[in-house]
Amino acid sequence: MEKINISIKRLKNYQDLPLPEIQTNFSAGVDLLAAVKNTLAIKPGERKIVPTGISIALPEGYEAQVRPRSGLAIKNGISVLNTPGTIDSDYRGEIGVILINFGSNTFKIEHGMRIAQMVVSPVVSVTWEETDELSKTTRGNKGFGST
Repeated sequence: MEKINISIKRLKNYQDLPLPEIQTNFSAGVDLLAAVKNTLAIKPGERKIVPTGISIALPEGYEAQVRPRSGLAIKNGISVLNTPGTIDSDYRGEIGVILINFGSNTFKIEHGMRIAQMVVSPVVSVTWEETDELSKTTRGNKGFGST
């Protein structure tokens, strides 16, 4: 597994929380923690940005994806609304997680709660080459769900 160094900055609302870290040898990502001053309630159908209290400096050629935690999704109906949320390598602001409550009960977020996971991945830069014809495939132009 490739390892890279990423600079991380603790913000004032995160000083008492541990930095994100891999929990097992083969974990793909790290948990992001809620850096809220007071309990934050998300009502059914409501969405809120939850601060994480950290900012990072990704190397050029990498992105970080913010994804839902499966436990919060199945137990409470809590998900990341723009999943996966992308953090670009030139962004230096606080990481915020847009949570939505698809459940039927108000969900309370406490300081230090694990609210999402973050996976760092390489990205590929593309150059578009406009054409009038695309290569042929068996699927062709059959729509969604055609496989």
